[in-house]
Amino acid sequence: PVTEGDYEEGFELPDYDDLTYGLPPPPEPRKHPDKGDEMETGKPKKGGSSKEDEEEPWAEEKGQDRKGKPKKPGGKKLDLDEDEWAPPEEKTRCPPIGLESHRIEDDQMLASSMLRHGLGAQRGRLNMQAGTNEDDFFDGAWCAEDDSRAHWLEVDTRRTTKFTGVITQGRDSQIHEDFVTSFYVGFSNDSQAWVMYTNGYEEMMFYGNVDKDTPVLSEFPEPVVARYIRIYPQTWNGSLCLRLEVLGCPLSTISSYYTQQNEVTSMDNLDFRHHSYKDMRQLMKVVNEECPTITRIYNIGKSSRGLKLYAMEISDNPGEHETGEPEFRYTAGLHGNEALGRELLLLLMQFLCKEYQDGNPRVRSLVTETRIHLVPSLNPDGYELAREAGSELGNWALGHWTEEGYDLFENFPDLASALWAAEERRLVPHKFPNYHVPIPEHYLAEDATVAAETRAVMAWMDKNPFVLGANLQGGEKLVSYPFDTARPRGQTPLGARHPPDDYEDENPELQETPDHAIFRWLAISYASAHLTMTETFRGGCHTQDMTDAMGIVQGAKWHPRAGTMNDFSYLHTNCLELSIYLGCDKFPHESELQQEWENNKESLLTFMEQVHRGIKGLVTDQQGEPIANATIVVGGINHHVKTASGGDYWRILNPGEYRVSARAEGYNPSVKTCSVLYDIGATQCNFVLSRSNWKRIREIMAMNGNRPIRHLVPGRPMTPRERLRLRLRLRHRMRLRQQMRLRRLNATATTTTTMAPPLPTTALPFPFSSTAYAPWSQEPPTAGTWEMETETETEVVTELVTETEAWELGTGTAQPFTTAETYTVNFGD
Repeated sequence: PVTEGDYEEGFELPDYDDLTYGLPPPPEPRKHPDKGDEMETGKPKKGGSSKEDEEEPWAEEKGQDRKGKPKKPGGKKLDLDEDEWAPPEEKTRCPPIGLESHRIEDDQMLASSMLRHGLGAQRGRLNMQAGTNEDDFFDGAWCAEDDSRAHWLEVDTRRTTKFTGVITQGRDSQIHEDFVTSFYVGFSNDSQAWVMYTNGYEEMMFYGNVDKDTPVLSEFPEPVVARYIRIYPQTWNGSLCLRLEVLGCPLSTISSYYTQQNEVTSMDNLDFRHHSYKDMRQLMKVVNEECPTITRIYNIGKSSRGLKLYAMEISDNPGEHETGEPEFRYTAGLHGNEALGRELLLLLMQFLCKEYQDGNPRVRSLVTETRIHLVPSLNPDGYELAREAGSELGNWALGHWTEEGYDLFENFPDLASALWAAEERRLVPHKFPNYHVPIPEHYLAEDATVAAETRAVMAWMDKNPFVLGANLQGGEKLVSYPFDTARPRGQTPLGARHPPDDYEDENPELQETPDHAIFRWLAISYASAHLTMTETFRGGCHTQDMTDAMGIVQGAKWHPRAGTMNDFSYLHTNCLELSIYLGCDKFPHESELQQEWENNKESLLTFMEQVHRGIKGLVTDQQGEPIANATIVVGGINHHVKTASGGDYWRILNPGEYRVSARAEGYNPSVKTCSVLYDIGATQCNFVLSRSNWKRIREIMAMNGNRPIRHLVPGRPMTPRERLRLRLRLRHRMRLRQQMRLRRLNATATTTTTMAPPLPTTALPFPFSSTAYAPWSQEPPTAGTWEMETETETEVVTELVTETEAWELGTGTAQPFTTAETYTVNFGD
């Protein structure tokens, strides 16, 4: 039998005969501050009222007057004494216990049955998302095995908890419409004896959902203290399927070793709450006023509804780029309903300001040596929509897109596919670059399907020489790095094709970036410093753990998609961009912000420090003038970076020794060997470039139809294939010269021309005459004067071409300049 002692003081057995059951206890009358209790003074109470004349506060609810007697119809309303009136008790509001955020572990959830493993109790979490293939091991709800009303879903909080309500949701599915429309709630302290929640007369039925996506809150009229809670569905649409969140205030410590060891109380005096757009602006203004020497507020553009996209710059010299100082960025709020990243950046700017003023050496070093940009909300329109619904009552997609319906993270140009298509046609790198890939013209058109926020972000990227960045998102707990685009199986980097496959489109290949090892280093630097991201026992939020218990994954392996912010940043700019997914709950309750700040604080600082890893330096000419847009090439990595307007550059690299070269138009290249150490701090690697004659070479190329010049390396032995091609080319030119001479002899029948025999030479492989004319001393022949050229001019050009070919064979001493001049000006080719 069930006794009251089984439920401590939080639950009472129903007494249907008592009219006062179900009503809260009457409040005690307020005492006048100047009057003591009757027992203390020994004097009777004012008015000498007896016990039977005392008024009962809840008499009206029971159909009686204020003194407990039956209420007469039409009676006069009594005036309450001001000293005896007390305000009603404020309703208890408790946060979620953590089903959606996975603070409640899988073994804390139990069900009477399940349809199959993919629809077990562990899948009955609020906003749980189904896998790519439905009806697998990762479906979108808990579903019972049949349609019996005896089924239940149970949650063990492992501590004494004051329950105040539940939030229910239907099954996440593209083909099923399953949701619970009504249910009962039961409580227990030992999971054996259960008591149903009543309204004082009968078991109280709560009404649930009307669709499968919208969460519905059911609050208890009075909170209940217990350890276990059960949901008993009574009616439903489709199959019996349910997703759940429970609201409750913990009254004791939790009985879980893993959770207990990670519960940290933050000592930082920061503003731990959700901020509206107006509150965010005010907070950024306060930070700027507290630290005016290291902060600056600016905006990068406007949203589709006209809200400004605010950014906070933190640097020892805000407002301008300092030569030699790398630039770093954090962005958040790409999806409006992913609020945790927004709040973490607001907390980060407060933390950096306070710690800088307190003299924290780590923060001071970071601020003085880095130009930091923080953009807390790139989609303010979506956030305001999600915030209006509340942290728990907005569904998975509410506020995710912009006002115009764009997903900002996937709204950038798909440069990866364009690069791979060029590789298929063998256009890389001569005609199509593999770095700083240009934006397609159709994407820049006014009528292009591009969000206003996306255009603002792209312009911001082009304006600032960012080196490293990350965008903070939600819904999962991992770090994702490029490529996010999956390469079709029919393509490979060298253009070779695989054998035909019936499922080519369904099985794309993973294409690693040339900086794959560097991206993994950066991703691990964040995940390993996070308090819970690498915990192996937690698994994935919605599907299987794709990170192999490391907390990092390539985007195309986990969630392939084209046109992402990460791929665009890598292929169009110098910046290495990653996505950091902060947790399973996109919009966590305000009470969880303090714990989430402690989980991510060290990771946020560590990741920013990685911008100082690798090499850095200046590229100047011989007069010391900086060279902008010079190309920095690292041997073994087929992806280059360019110098900023001040000639400075940064290249993030893993520890090791690298062969680095600097190239610029109009300058001769320079090569150095640079070493990267394990400690934080980029290696200085400067370059001084000398002027070259490439300007004149390009002029000659323009006169010859801009035909490409073959890149020659003096002293390098020729391969048999190259030697054969050279011989065939020379024979073809000899035939052209002979044909030209015959045409001229036939045209001048009245004049006899005697051709002198060629002079022998040891420096050239063929017996041609040599004349020392500079190639730029003559105007190039035109179509009208082609047949009027003299024999001497023909031999001049022929000699110069032959001398170039001898240099290609490694037997001549001509320089690349002479080669280019003579190789292009050849009207007989």
